Amino acid sequence: MERYTVTGMSCAACSTRVEKAVCALEGVESCTVNLLTGKMNVEGAVSPDVVISAVTAAGYQATLNRDSNKIQKNEAKKIENNDSLVIKKRLVASVCFLAVLMYLSMGHTMFNLPLPRFLETNPLSIGLCQMILSAIVMVINGRFFINGTKGIIKRAPNMDTLVAMGSFASFAYSVYSLFVMSDATVKGDLELANSYLHQLYFESAAMILTLITVGKLLEARAKGKTTNALESLMKLAPKTATVIRGDKEVTVLIDEVRVGEVFIIRPGEQVPVDGVVVSGTSAVNESAITGESIPVDKEKGSTVSTGTLNMSGVLKCEATRVGEDTTLSQIIRMVSDASATKAPIAKIADKVSGVFVPAVLAIALITFIVWILLDESLGFSIARAISVLVISCPCALGLATPVAIMVGTGVGAKNGILFKTAISLEQTGKAKIVVLDKTGTITEGNPSVKGLYPVGECDEKTLLSIAASLEKNSEHPLAKAVIKKANEDGIEIEEVSDFAIHAGSGVTAKLNGEELYGGNLLFVQNKVKIESFVKNQAEKLSENGLTPLFFAKNDRLVGIIAVADTVRDDSVQAIAKLKELGVRVVMLTGDNECSAKAIASQVGINEVIAGVLPEEKEKAIRNLQQQGKVVMVGDGINDAVALTRADIGVAIGAGTDVAIDAADIVLVKSRISDVVATIKLSRATLRTIHQNLFWAFIYNVVGIPLAAGALYPIFGWQLNPMFGAAAMSLSSFCVVYNALRLNFVKIKSKEETKTQDKLKPFIESEENKQPKVQKTKKVLKIQGMMCAHCEDRVKKCLEALEGVDEAVISLREDTATVTLSADVSDEVLKNAVEAQDYSVIGIE
Repeated sequence: MERYTVTGMSCAACSTRVEKAVCALEGVESCTVNLLTGKMNVEGAVSPDVVISAVTAAGYQATLNRDSNKIQKNEAKKIENNDSLVIKKRLVASVCFLAVLMYLSMGHTMFNLPLPRFLETNPLSIGLCQMILSAIVMVINGRFFINGTKGIIKRAPNMDTLVAMGSFASFAYSVYSLFVMSDATVKGDLELANSYLHQLYFESAAMILTLITVGKLLEARAKGKTTNALESLMKLAPKTATVIRGDKEVTVLIDEVRVGEVFIIRPGEQVPVDGVVVSGTSAVNESAITGESIPVDKEKGSTVSTGTLNMSGVLKCEATRVGEDTTLSQIIRMVSDASATKAPIAKIADKVSGVFVPAVLAIALITFIVWILLDESLGFSIARAISVLVISCPCALGLATPVAIMVGTGVGAKNGILFKTAISLEQTGKAKIVVLDKTGTITEGNPSVKGLYPVGECDEKTLLSIAASLEKNSEHPLAKAVIKKANEDGIEIEEVSDFAIHAGSGVTAKLNGEELYGGNLLFVQNKVKIESFVKNQAEKLSENGLTPLFFAKNDRLVGIIAVADTVRDDSVQAIAKLKELGVRVVMLTGDNECSAKAIASQVGINEVIAGVLPEEKEKAIRNLQQQGKVVMVGDGINDAVALTRADIGVAIGAGTDVAIDAADIVLVKSRISDVVATIKLSRATLRTIHQNLFWAFIYNVVGIPLAAGALYPIFGWQLNPMFGAAAMSLSSFCVVYNALRLNFVKIKSKEETKTQDKLKPFIESEENKQPKVQKTKKVLKIQGMMCAHCEDRVKKCLEALEGVDEAVISLREDTATVTLSADVSDEVLKNAVEAQDYSVIGIE
């Protein structure tokens, strides 16, 4: 998929025109254009030059995005900064000239405000001044006329066309009236000249442009706020990193960090790239990525993600993913791409937008002709036609869906919910059934061995050795539990050959020429004979929520290993909340039925589909889809097919890459409660889209007839073109700000948002039970420090001492303030500093 930036679009008719032009190209499979961000995604075997030529031929400009991160940043910034600045300058200049024009046209003619003597006695002079001022405002806002004219030439009229025609018609009729005034003045008929002074619409021509510009400014600023979530994500990535090259610490730009390099993160610093801790311990605040505010402890072997904040100790980490491969970059890309896609509901607005402007032009022409035929004056008829042109707003239609999608995906990202497409954001809220995988989704996914049950002459040690050797090459959570148990018990794990995985059933391998089998009952009993008493024992284990794993060697069963997983602490509450939302909850698992039902009863699930293979999971999802839209939540490779088959696939963040790739939504925090939040957010977003579309349609349905003068014969109501322009400006503004209300939607219950606050007293009370070390501070007076390098050396040598939590160095004061968590003698501190060739002249 290639990404492009398209400029020159002003309304939904423009984006529809671009889409049609590109979709018509040979080789293009799909094309989506986002009016909000000016971004176009094109899929298919087509040259970028051909795409750009097609966009240019349609009357717009396009550029290929080579650096996706930079382009995303430009997209997030340009809406609020560049557009707002240009529009603001244009608006200020327009208002300055418009104020004088309004004084002449209304202040004097309507309220008899004073004018210079040479103007008071000559109405023609007043008219000429109005024409000059109006022309200046039209020149300032020339982009409306340029873009509008291009639209007519390319046979693709847009919003700018409507505005330009409305303003120009007002100006042209006023010039005509000015010539009549001139003729009357020459003939000395000042009464006739004064009467035409009230028929000038110069102020309308300028006011229309100014009010539309006001609306554009408000709209641009509101659009900027819709990308706040994307901007805040991009701000998380630090610009520099401290890496170790040779024996030195070097500060480099973030783009210069390479995979495998060791970098240092000090307290208060953000993690520059994804990595794994090689030394040090600390607590890292990962709320930027997961939304979880409680810091996570990190030690050797722990992973760290870009943009997270180091809270306490110093960490040395090895870079594992840099540049666009980091977790943060992928999240930014996912949010941006989701905002660029189109929701199915947007097709309604697209169809209307495609014919909207031509239809409005036709209505304006018909309005003019009808009033002329009804013997109304030329000025009245033109005013009604102009009102129709300037009140019509295709922008509101075009923005109704994309602004809601942009805000919705941003709110999701801030809460650890990543939507890959706009379709997933729209459809999730319509789900009737939520299907949950058991292991790793309802449960923690970190099972442990609960019992060893050897059969025949085999003992526990032999059983565990055979099982661990067989499972060594498997990535399944149950296999890892067996291997962990073997390592804890010091059991030798041997190398096997001909290892094979039988998805959803078990594994096979050879050990010293002997066949080994491991897996569930159905799989192993097809290989060896299993006595009834063994099956009965396995059934009892299952009834207690344990998963029995059968292991065999050659033609005999060697035993059963019982494994159990822990139910996630939020599973019970989340499943109850799903039911409150009117969603049917189903457990779908490859585990045996007894174990599955035992777990289901714990969490409140009444419907269980157990003992299914991956391909059978797909069939089960297909059957459920006959009863309504299905959301599938899973984490493993064996869930990938079901995730793809479901209407919406949801992968938890701790799942496999295969599951995450197959899913439509990714839950960063791996919590089922976020499934509830996802459905709530989707419903709120869809509700906002419906509100926006209703407003956009009803505004035009009511506004256009009113502007055309439909109520004039009955009530005498007629709409001044200036008020029509004001209404048009406010329509887009209202749509955008209605979407921004999504930022205040509570997608999580009060209980969930207060959970962390409730935990804090508990954590503190637990900490109070532990013996606490009284921290002390010492201040060392040091001579010889000259630069930041010296400061860094002293800090490093002090913090390397056991018992020193932190060292704060001040070059200005020539001091080092150390915070101690243990008793460290003055002599030890002094020797450490002087070993770096500095002098300690005192310690307080």
